[in-house]
Amino acid sequence: MLFISLLRAVKFSLQDIIRNIWLSLVIIIILILALFSINLLYTVKVIGQATVSAVKEKIDVSLFLKNDATEEEILALSQRLKSLPDVKNVDYISKDKALAAFTDKHQDNQEIIDALKQLKRNPLSPTLIIKPNSFESIDDLSKRLDALDSPLIESRNFANYKLMLQKIDSITAKVAEAGLLISLIFAVITILVVYNSVRVATYTHRREIAIMRLVGASNWFIKLPFVFSGLIYALVSLGAIVAVYFLFLTVLQPYLEAFFVGYNINLLEHYRENFFTIFATQFVAAALVNIIASLSALRVYSKI
Repeated sequence: MLFISLLRAVKFSLQDIIRNIWLSLVIIIILILALFSINLLYTVKVIGQATVSAVKEKIDVSLFLKNDATEEEILALSQRLKSLPDVKNVDYISKDKALAAFTDKHQDNQEIIDALKQLKRNPLSPTLIIKPNSFESIDDLSKRLDALDSPLIESRNFANYKLMLQKIDSITAKVAEAGLLISLIFAVITILVVYNSVRVATYTHRREIAIMRLVGASNWFIKLPFVFSGLIYALVSLGAIVAVYFLFLTVLQPYLEAFFVGYNINLLEHYRENFFTIFATQFVAAALVNIIASLSALRVYSKI
């Protein structure tokens, strides 16, 4: 009996959606726009977090050594640096390696290549690249290296990574605030449209609702078609946004890889790995918005 009642409720729901097809399409389109803005907001958050993590992993301090420093002196200094408490690793880049990397990086710039040939010597200096144990220890390590007294050191490069990360966090926060505002606007519009559509449907079916009451139908049996309509709207909208957003990510991913060279930011992989969590949450949210709006309108306009 319960199963038959559910089937009837689904049938009434589908009939009402088809009868009011244009209004149903408006609700679905607004839900798609709302879900798109939510996914865009989430994407910005993922990119921001991935960028911050990638920057933290790439943090290092460079010590540029004098050109006349010998291999033995440099290796001795490297061992000395490895003994410091905040040092994770020390990489030695010789003059020859530095020149090879520099030439490879600027191989398409003929002016630079010609300038190197005219010098007839290697203008680059040997370098020690020091990796800290963690981002939190970078300040202590910088102070230790700044106080390090060695005749081999020509200059030090302490990049302001904290300022860089603060800028990334600031941009991410501003975009997130804008995205949240847009999502709330779409949510309010969705509630209003669903509310008014249920009001219209209630008025259209007022005689049917009255007959249902006369034959002893429960309030929940009368409400169920509207609840199922909300679920159908959410399901159709979610299916559309999955197709549209994965297409959007497929187009976006190559641009991200080109922009964030050297950083592993793969949104497609992230969405695939967290598919159920991301979209199940969105389905529940969209369904709740529709159902709450529907039940509120029914309570007001049909007194049930």
